[in-house]
Amino acid sequence: MQEAVVTLKKGEGRTLKAGGMWVYDNEIASVTGEFEEGDIVAVQDFDGYFMGYGFINTRSKITVRLMSRRREHPVNESLIRSRVEDAWNYRKAVTDTGCCRLIFGEADFLPGIVIDKFSDVLVVESLALGIDRLKPLILEAVKDVLARDGIAIRGIYERSDSKIRLKEGMERFKGFIGEPFDPKVEIEENGVRYLVNVADGQKTGFFLDQKYNRAAVARLCPGKKVLDCFTHTGSFALNAGKAGAASVLGVDASDLGIEQARENAVLNHLEDRVQFQCADVFDLLPRLEERGEQYDVVILDPPAFTKSRSSIKNAVKGYREINLRGMRLVKDGGFLATCSCSHFMDPELFARTIREAAHGAHRRLRQVEFRTQACDHPILWAADESYYLKFYIFQVCEEK
Repeated sequence: MQEAVVTLKKGEGRTLKAGGMWVYDNEIASVTGEFEEGDIVAVQDFDGYFMGYGFINTRSKITVRLMSRRREHPVNESLIRSRVEDAWNYRKAVTDTGCCRLIFGEADFLPGIVIDKFSDVLVVESLALGIDRLKPLILEAVKDVLARDGIAIRGIYERSDSKIRLKEGMERFKGFIGEPFDPKVEIEENGVRYLVNVADGQKTGFFLDQKYNRAAVARLCPGKKVLDCFTHTGSFALNAGKAGAASVLGVDASDLGIEQARENAVLNHLEDRVQFQCADVFDLLPRLEERGEQYDVVILDPPAFTKSRSSIKNAVKGYREINLRGMRLVKDGGFLATCSCSHFMDPELFARTIREAAHGAHRRLRQVEFRTQACDHPILWAADESYYLKFYIFQVCEEK
């Protein structure tokens, strides 16, 4: 069968030429040759200049996701294996690999797939049709590469239940790949132990991207009174408790999250100092303020308030509200840790929103540090979508 070729319109493909990996539907002049959705195709510029190989899906606005930029590097088992080896070698060099994000989509040149390693269990999320067809090859390569370092994988669980799959013409899926196993996995991060439920937890079961941000906040917590908002399964709260906080209150609207957080507190023998409450943070913060509560450290780690540009205005309101409320609960000279995990809340907009919240709360902010996602979630500068987490630590001062 003749190789299918995607030809770009003249003047299009700017993202691709800058090192990105996506070709949008409105950038394409023509597709020649036979193909099925998810097949590997060649991509060329309007003048026939070869730009790479990628997989195509005409149902998606991102019509082609590039896998290789060189004619001599076709997409095959050898290329997949080299991508996986590179990803693992990078993690070994930069982070603790006991639990880590092992494959991070475009940033590891394997677009559309995420693989997290929780001890001896893998959790995979596949978001694009083409990569879904390559998934068995990728997982086999991962297991082989880890086995070379003496790491045996006990089981694999798939969490491909995102709505994004519907845009690709795929069904949402969640379940075991291969033999079933106990989905509750014990991991350790920053010296804190967790039971991670890979089947029922949010996303892939645990948010690995905040690993070093949790450690940074924990350094401020010895002997302090701490409030952790949107605690999920208790990670920031438990890091604070482990660091020697006098008392910690973790809050989340999820009954399941709070139940798991309490289990994790017991696992770390911190249940005497780290307490959890199931409540809506937006409702609770004003009530705490009315009661005159004050904290040495307040942590705001909300879910993404927007997953599209169209809802950014409402997201800004949400971020402004929780930051204003959070600042009012910080003692003069105490600390606020605040973040956004939405890619569409760009750094400038997030900073401006925090500044507006500080003005509304009549507080002055002294920046301690600005951080981003952990290094096992690498930011590929040519792929904007790989940069999403913005994380600030401030000292909060009353106006003087």
